[in-house]
Amino acid sequence: MSITLNTTMSSIMTNKRRVGALKSLGVVTVGDALTYYPFRVADPVPLRALREARIGERMAFSASVRGMRVVPMNVRRGYRLEAVVDDGDFAVSRHVAGAAARLVFFSYKKQYVDWLSMRLRSGAIVVIAGEPSEFNGQLQFTHPEIMTVAPGSGPADGEYSGVVQMSALKYDADTVEAGLRRISRPRPVYHASSRISSEHIHESIVQCIELLAGTGQDLPGDAATEAPQTMKPMEDGGISGAGTAPADAESRSGNAVAVGLARAIPDVLPESVRESNHLLHRAEAFLAIHDPLSTADFKRAIGTMRYEEAFVSQTALLQSRSNVRKDAALPCAGVALRDRFIESLPFPLTGGQREVIDDIGVDMAREYPMQRLLQGEVGSGKTVVAVAAMLQAAGSGHQAVLVAPTQVLAEQHHATISAMLCAIDGVETCDDPSRDALSPNDPADLIKATESAADDGDAKGRAAVKHPVKHSGARSGKQDGAAHAQSDANTRHVPVILLTGGMKLAARRRALALAASGDPCIIVATHAAFSKTFQAPNLALVVIDEQHRFGVEQRESLRTKNDVVPHLLVMTATPIPRTAAMTWFGDLDISWLTELPGGRKPIRTFIVPEDDGRMMGSMFAHIRGRIDAGERAYVVCPRIDADDESDGDDDTSGASQIGVYDDSDAYRRESATAAANTSASAPSQEDGDGAPSRPPLHSVAEIERRLSSLPQFRGVRFATLTGRDDDATKQQVMADFADGATPVLVATTVIEVGVDVPQASCIVIFDADRYGLSQLHQLRGRVGRGGTDSWAFLISRAEDGGPAQQRLQVIQGTLDGAQIAQADLEFRGAGDVLGDAQSGGKSGLKLLRVVKDAKIIADARERAGRLLADDPDLSGEVELAGAVLDFTRGNETFLTSS
Repeated sequence: MSITLNTTMSSIMTNKRRVGALKSLGVVTVGDALTYYPFRVADPVPLRALREARIGERMAFSASVRGMRVVPMNVRRGYRLEAVVDDGDFAVSRHVAGAAARLVFFSYKKQYVDWLSMRLRSGAIVVIAGEPSEFNGQLQFTHPEIMTVAPGSGPADGEYSGVVQMSALKYDADTVEAGLRRISRPRPVYHASSRISSEHIHESIVQCIELLAGTGQDLPGDAATEAPQTMKPMEDGGISGAGTAPADAESRSGNAVAVGLARAIPDVLPESVRESNHLLHRAEAFLAIHDPLSTADFKRAIGTMRYEEAFVSQTALLQSRSNVRKDAALPCAGVALRDRFIESLPFPLTGGQREVIDDIGVDMAREYPMQRLLQGEVGSGKTVVAVAAMLQAAGSGHQAVLVAPTQVLAEQHHATISAMLCAIDGVETCDDPSRDALSPNDPADLIKATESAADDGDAKGRAAVKHPVKHSGARSGKQDGAAHAQSDANTRHVPVILLTGGMKLAARRRALALAASGDPCIIVATHAAFSKTFQAPNLALVVIDEQHRFGVEQRESLRTKNDVVPHLLVMTATPIPRTAAMTWFGDLDISWLTELPGGRKPIRTFIVPEDDGRMMGSMFAHIRGRIDAGERAYVVCPRIDADDESDGDDDTSGASQIGVYDDSDAYRRESATAAANTSASAPSQEDGDGAPSRPPLHSVAEIERRLSSLPQFRGVRFATLTGRDDDATKQQVMADFADGATPVLVATTVIEVGVDVPQASCIVIFDADRYGLSQLHQLRGRVGRGGTDSWAFLISRAEDGGPAQQRLQVIQGTLDGAQIAQADLEFRGAGDVLGDAQSGGKSGLKLLRVVKDAKIIADARERAGRLLADDPDLSGEVELAGAVLDFTRGNETFLTSS
């Protein structure tokens, strides 16, 4: 049978239990096995004679078998095999006297015992590695690793010719020296499970390597299941710490396994790239990872495969970016409406906003699709940039759609954009007189207008039908005189259409009809834009707000609805380090907005220990003072109520004690009552495995009830907002909060994105030590948006000096989102910061690290760019082209826009 990387494990392994266990780890094919990398390599096993043994410390030695017996276990089912070995010859080389020891094996399977008995027959020479113990005054090794050595003279020292077979018995090594070098080498350690151990994973992978190289030998029956670490040698090598220098990695090329493996596994990296970076051949790297000569050999091999991942991924991203430019797009060169919009704004744009708007304008005027990621600080003005881009599309006679992750945010965008356009002289967006009088800075009016638009969409629909706009020549993708003339007409009629899943059926049908007409307009939508019922035949621009909340398949559904590919602008306020952005969004042009608009004051951030009653009381007194001054305050909790288990890592229920404030007897009594009520349900200080348990998370219901009873908030109305509330409730709650009817809003993280109430000046975040830094930065950005002084209070139960406390100190010490993102990435890893879809959790990347491997990524991207410039189709690099194709096909969640 011919073995390849695509051969299934089930076709080469007779042990079906092990096949199932490997499948549960994602190892289905031989290729999967080779890329199931160990997370570390164990230290080399030192050589010691039996008289040098140290109880509990692993050692390796050679010995001859004096005798062996198999004893049935009458009390327990199964067999016990005992063998007595003598290390006399090996001890002489160590300048000590020889000694004897006992090897003990237990098994339920007669087949395995018979196989082991054949290997440990009297007179056999074996090499052994294991952990010594003492039993009945005698040195004993329980289930050690053993390698059989061929009797008589063999090849010269340092040479290995494969598995030796004499008569009917197969030997693992042809010399004692070769066996010792093999068994004492560093051993890879893999992530295992209850179904399969790291040793058996290693055994299976090495067997795959041998079969690929054409030297593999199957173990009889199910022996492989219970023969831990009984490996056939791969090649000779040095023994670290054994008095001999480890063999250099290049020595692999001279042995049978390495040569055979190189034939079975062609290299992926171009030869020039591999040599200039001093990397191993792919086959050599696999061999050195799963069967290392030394720890240095292992590290070099891991570095090779890490660079390969970087090179393949960056090549795929750059090739995807190049392929996008082959698609046709609707060029949008009409900037008159966009410029009038900018002139009508009551505030000047920042330098960063102007630069990004200009870059987008140039991109959208081209005949191939724009691909741009806009990353901006919270409150940096991304919405204004997006509106300018959409008006450039509408002013050119086309359609634009803005997709928001939630209905609340979509409605807010719709109201804000409508108000902004109404402020442009001569532009008609609706026939609702009340909207003309809206102040774009009055959130109460905007929210009321949003509610009216959602509940009574008929007026908007009639207005859009009353002013139909025809476009001629624009759909051809060419800008001629007729298109420019029509563009001028478009500057007077720009319907702003709202499309959400919660709309009434009649309003939804009107919105869909207006979009399907192809008339120039701006569409603000939620996930409803991804449905099959949504059609926009003249769509020129897609803006994705908070891109990390949408799947790639959803974004692709908009780009593939029409024959002409729309321009794409994805926005995020979640800070992403530049190295991460280069890795996960490498096919996009990236713009950063780091400058906050004028008038914004820095948010002062404080860490408040929850058990510090005096500080907590002072904090609430300060918040009451701000409320009396006409400002608003958010209070954020991680759970909705005591029964909510959505946190995922804390399923405890019940209230928990916030703290005892020195100036509030009422609060002291309330806390004592809560503590008593919690005692029955709260977890103990130690769980089953002895690890300290974390206290239960605070809930919205609990904190609202607790705070509303405090004297500091006497006479103040509270409101709550969670993801469970229906749309009408959310609208009413936000309207009451904005106009001051309920100046304190206790909410979950539903307010994290897009909620904009300029009067909000304080935010209190309970259990702040349980959030990621980027999320805390997002939440903090909800305040200080109206130019007033603002404060953020991070309530923590973290230990002083602990990791959680250190994370909070990062938030307290800086308002720079880039620094916070970098710290968050280092604290938590890419998977938690970016989400699996963009972190490599499902991207096929197993070794590449965003922070530590930034230089590798940059080097790989530069070299991949040069390669593609000379050979865009990779026709001269067949293996690399195949790897890129495989990577792209299996990683739709990695290539964010391809």
